[in-house]
Amino acid sequence: MSATIFSYKLQILEHHLDSFGHVNNARYLDLYEEARWDFITASGYGLEAVMKNKKGPVILDVHCKYKRELKNREFITITSQSIDSNSKIMQIKQQMIKENGELASEAVFTVGFMDLVLRKLITPPKEWLIAIGVES
Repeated sequence: MSATIFSYKLQILEHHLDSFGHVNNARYLDLYEEARWDFITASGYGLEAVMKNKKGPVILDVHCKYKRELKNREFITITSQSIDSNSKIMQIKQQMIKENGELASEAVFTVGFMDLVLRKLITPPKEWLIAIGVES
């Protein structure tokens, strides 16, 4: 069974841009994070659950490719899907897709699930696996 693909639609705005008039490279990571929080919150493991349980996701690594410019006032969709979730460490692939269907960016995030009290990675609970779309 493949993992759920989550979609997040947004408009590129002036504060996302750099002096070249396209999205600043660092803002891509902000936008990807915004999309991740959107789907995990909607799936029941948002910031409230992280704070209550004192356990949550941490980014361990990211590989990001920039394929096409994103410019002011363009609408995009960010898709997110777990591509590996077999242990304490998992991967989430995200893509930014322009309205015309062109791939603007693709990133693979290596994610751990951390106990915030013990300050170490732990095996993710079922609630987290449901939130990232690998279990139902």
